[in-house]
Amino acid sequence: MASSQDLKALQEDVQKCLVSTVKSANRIASEDLRFQRTVNPDAATQLDEGSARMLELASQLLQSAAKACGVKSPSLEDAEDIDLNWRSIVDVVDSVLEKADTAMDEYTGLVKRKEPPAGETGPKQKRPKTTGKVIRNANIAKPQTLFDEKPNNFPTGPWRPVLTQKPHASVALDESLELINTENGVPQYKHPYETEISHMTYPEQMFQRKEPIPPQPIESTEAVWVDTFEGVLEMLRDLKQATEIAVDLEHHDFRTYTGLPWRQKLEVLNEVFADPNIVKVFHGAYMDMVWLQRDLGLYVNGLFDTYFACDLLRYPGKSLAFLLSKFADFDADKQYQLADWRIRPIPEAMLFYARSDTHYLLYIYDHVRNELIEASCRSQPDQDLLSQALERSKELALSRHEHPDFRQATGEGSRGWYNYVLKNSHLALNGEQFSIFKALWEWRDDTARKEDESPNFVLGNNGIIEISRVNPPDVKALHSLLPLTAPLARASLNQIWSRVQEAKAKGGPSLLEFFQSLTPDAKTISGFPRVTRDRGQLPLQLPQPDAQVSVSRTSQSRLFGIMPISSRWETSGDFSSNLEDIVPFPWQRFVQETADPKDLEMGDVIEDAEPPKADPPGDDPKGSMTDDEEFTLRQGRRKQAEPEQVQEVDTSQSSEDDGESAQEHDQDGDGADVIAVVETAPQKSKKQRKLERKLRKEQDVERAKKREAKLLRKTQKQVKRAKSQEEQLKKYQAVPFDYSAAASVMHASKNNTEEKEQKKVFDPYAKTADEDIKAAAKMPRIKGERSATFRN
Repeated sequence: MASSQDLKALQEDVQKCLVSTVKSANRIASEDLRFQRTVNPDAATQLDEGSARMLELASQLLQSAAKACGVKSPSLEDAEDIDLNWRSIVDVVDSVLEKADTAMDEYTGLVKRKEPPAGETGPKQKRPKTTGKVIRNANIAKPQTLFDEKPNNFPTGPWRPVLTQKPHASVALDESLELINTENGVPQYKHPYETEISHMTYPEQMFQRKEPIPPQPIESTEAVWVDTFEGVLEMLRDLKQATEIAVDLEHHDFRTYTGLPWRQKLEVLNEVFADPNIVKVFHGAYMDMVWLQRDLGLYVNGLFDTYFACDLLRYPGKSLAFLLSKFADFDADKQYQLADWRIRPIPEAMLFYARSDTHYLLYIYDHVRNELIEASCRSQPDQDLLSQALERSKELALSRHEHPDFRQATGEGSRGWYNYVLKNSHLALNGEQFSIFKALWEWRDDTARKEDESPNFVLGNNGIIEISRVNPPDVKALHSLLPLTAPLARASLNQIWSRVQEAKAKGGPSLLEFFQSLTPDAKTISGFPRVTRDRGQLPLQLPQPDAQVSVSRTSQSRLFGIMPISSRWETSGDFSSNLEDIVPFPWQRFVQETADPKDLEMGDVIEDAEPPKADPPGDDPKGSMTDDEEFTLRQGRRKQAEPEQVQEVDTSQSSEDDGESAQEHDQDGDGADVIAVVETAPQKSKKQRKLERKLRKEQDVERAKKREAKLLRKTQKQVKRAKSQEEQLKKYQAVPFDYSAAASVMHASKNNTEEKEQKKVFDPYAKTADEDIKAAAKMPRIKGERSATFRN
């Protein structure tokens, strides 16, 4: 529209149409549509056509709105789909309303308008057609059998980093490869670049806000496939000229025990990966750090993980697919994440998926880095989100690879069963079942190492649990439990059965007894020795009865935040060592030892608070009650005082005795906490006492009348109940049967003198016109002449 006048006119026309539609719908709904369909077939046809058209229009509107808001639209094929997909319809409507609110806020200037990505101005990128079925386990020859350096699945000693040279080093390679003991007491080599990563400083350009560089359309670029060492050197020359690079790895270990290492000569890429001046952008790089050093001998110095940016910026999603959709409007097809990446040549759809993860990553990095800079305060470390993201990235870059192993006694280790049974402790395996479980786990790990296969390919965790729970009685039952997808296990049936029989004969604790044996005070349970876990520190022992216990406490409550708590928990007060003084609630000591509550700030601690002084015994004739003295509130009837008896008491103008008592109770305060109570009232006159007696007599007379009326009603009920009981006795009283006056049983119809009235029999041939005319049913009042939804 050219002007606001036209927009206003259009708005009024749309509103009139909506009001008319709602009125017509309400009129139609008030009619008996079933009757109209039966009487008039043309009306039924028109109703069906109108319903189908309305349903089609509603479906098109939902699809259009869902596409504009980026949500999934439900399909409405018939009227019943509206009820079945009502939640999805509401989601679409809510998304439209939310987008309208955002548009209004952007138009009025409440929020900054988002500019669309410059690289996505054209049509959406065409992705290649996906293959019919994602290949997750290709039947191909293992590539590791052709490697010059074969995988070693039975290593001796700790894993040594695969490095022959160390570019960008501040500490020499020989000095970096130092053997240390970990927290578990296991010897391991240090991270070769630990010193360099710990002391590195990111480039200054990292802390400067810059406009994001849009990526080129993905269909206009091509991926360069590098499969020779000469190609690696050429790629290295291009990478050295960059200041920021995006890296992503695709991994496959289903047909190998420790991955697919190809470590020869690729460590030359450390000239870029170990350069702190070149930022390496990853997303979720925990396993990437381990795979790079294990398979390629590469170490990352200058890492920026966009996952930490998502976490610090409180994004609703933290996956790379979420970031691609948010900033690049690209829907990642994650079905190839677990594909078999050993396939050569790589299918076009898989290659497109691998490219898309890094094609937009630098553009995403620019956006999240700018948002971190805007939300950060460099002068306050707690609010410096960018520095926090960089520190987390540096810690992640110090990850180290370890040999996959586990302890058979405790099941701990990267390939152990301890974490699995800890997550699935509901299995409640008994002694034989748990012994079979451990034996099968150990056999699977040995077979996987010998055959250079992953343990899950040999036999899955569900298969081990199923065999352990069933506890097969013979070899045939064991064979029926082995899945068809485990060819190595089915081929080793006799070997597995031998392990199962040995485990049954050996026995062992149940799963519950195993967890109990891990406690520090456990010695033997059910005749089995206590299990010692391989940890740097065992759980704390329970203190002796007479030993002193020191408990560390935080400065503020994690649940309630900063708030005044009991001074009993502070170290400044002098408290009694008597146990009886410790039992009462904490607030009692807080009330006694703190000063004026008005002067107490949130989180302040009152030190050296003087206890209140006691009143002299002679000032109070009835005796004063101590703070801790017990008292009882007795139940009684409250007597209403007359207006003359109630007096207003001003604490500032009390009597001399009361004022002195109040001053003694509130020496440090201003008298705000003193409450004066008037115990005696002025004497009443003779006329007032006489009037009170008269009122009491009248009240007594009224009570007596009420009691008499209540007693009378009770007596009447008893008499009525007695009469009804007598009538029932008379009614059901037994009377001798007179056989001489009895009717004949054989000829009962002849002896009946009273003719019974014949019931009216239904006549199917009778005409409805012969019956009396009945009044028609009253039609309901027409509602909805004016809907409250559309108001001018």
